Amino acid sequence: MFINAIASYLPEQVVTNAYFQELNGLTDEWIVERTGIRERRKASSEENTHTMALEAAKKITESLPYDISEVDLIVGATYTPHDNIFTLGHALQHALNISEIPVVTISSACSSLLNAIEIVQGYFAMNKASKALVVVSEHNTAYNNEDDTKAGHLWGDGAAVLSISKEKAGEQNWEIKDLITGGAANVGKASEGVTLKPLHRGLIMPYGKDVFINACTYMPKVSKQVMEKNGLTVEDISFVIPHQANYRITKNVAGTLGVPDEKMLSNIHYLGNTGCAGCAIAMDENKGRFEKGNKIIVTVFGGGYSYGAMLVEI
Repeated sequence: MFINAIASYLPEQVVTNAYFQELNGLTDEWIVERTGIRERRKASSEENTHTMALEAAKKITESLPYDISEVDLIVGATYTPHDNIFTLGHALQHALNISEIPVVTISSACSSLLNAIEIVQGYFAMNKASKALVVVSEHNTAYNNEDDTKAGHLWGDGAAVLSISKEKAGEQNWEIKDLITGGAANVGKASEGVTLKPLHRGLIMPYGKDVFINACTYMPKVSKQVMEKNGLTVEDISFVIPHQANYRITKNVAGTLGVPDEKMLSNIHYLGNTGCAGCAIAMDENKGRFEKGNKIIVTVFGGGYSYGAMLVEI
């Protein structure tokens, strides 16, 4: 499989840590020390999970190496849906006016990007599709409880779209060499570490320490599995893009893997936790840095718990 185009969208509104200091007394120093976050983006009242995704889609259609009508699969991924019936994937199909193709929308929390790509892998393996769009979009601030001093300051909004083809297409062909995902719902506080119950209290993280411990366990573990499976060592890896949850988690994962800080790509400082869109946004932001032959690990961890790692060769 090959990634042959990628685009992202971020809302214009920037929310700095000063907002939370005024709201509930959390200082900039306190938030930065514990999370690395200085600011995050917030969707406007006219924006939602769908509209952000469609803005990213407009950008990607400009760089697709084939006509949009050739897309024969759309996979959406989000845990912050705008509509549970007319889903994210179907919203993209409607906007692009592509008829009678498979469309699905899935959620495995912040790991959803890699699970969506794995679904594409399955369709390709069964010869049911050959050109897919994966759309990831999170409207965290629609569900967030800002008064929650444990996690209310973590969340940001954003979206990204990836074009993935079974065979090479166009000039950009980042090869997806391998992909491993897994669930760890029977571990620790998985069932309550991070929850989003719309009819109850919204997006909260009552057991952040347990989330931290397991994220720092599973992201390096699955990253090592992908490397070992492909006969690679850390020295062979050009960059690692971890789930943008907390910069202390990023530093911990880097230490466990033995990866220098300059190889860890992060946007959490200015975007906050953008859920399953975070790694895709980082891939788009850094595509100008990537060089032919670079090997990149994308590793994720989500509430539930879910995890995964993907090896991409530029």
